[in-house]
Amino acid sequence: MSRACILTVSDTRDLNTDKSGKLIAERLQHHGVTVMARHVVIDDIQQQFLTFEQLGPDLIITNGGTGIAQRDVTITALTPLLPTMIPGFGEAFRELSFAEIGTRALASKAEAGFNNRNQLCYCLPGSTNACQTALDRLILPEFEHLLFERHK
Repeated sequence: MSRACILTVSDTRDLNTDKSGKLIAERLQHHGVTVMARHVVIDDIQQQFLTFEQLGPDLIITNGGTGIAQRDVTITALTPLLPTMIPGFGEAFRELSFAEIGTRALASKAEAGFNNRNQLCYCLPGSTNACQTALDRLILPEFEHLLFERHK
């Protein structure tokens, strides 16, 4: 059984109001993934990400901070911690999002990759609809295969 940690990056939400983090947790649990931890941070993104790494999950999923606003720093903070990127994830996510929301999808910097511990990491937008799209169409159908390929 796979294990996951969920990190929400937001300056407006807490664990009680974090609909996207809650959705991610529910969808993962529905698919047999154990959610080990879930946190909301305003900053200190790298610190919490590294703390999650130490817990030994198979997946770390972040949501929030992946847009183009100056305060959207998740990708800038986490890219140095993901030496093996999976470019097809961001491309496919933007394509699916484009079909749902049009050209606004171009502003998403959603990414996926493996960290130095070979944990699979996804950086998703904060939108609940975007998280559901990513989970249902990309992450849940493929994460086990990606983990298998990485560890063989």
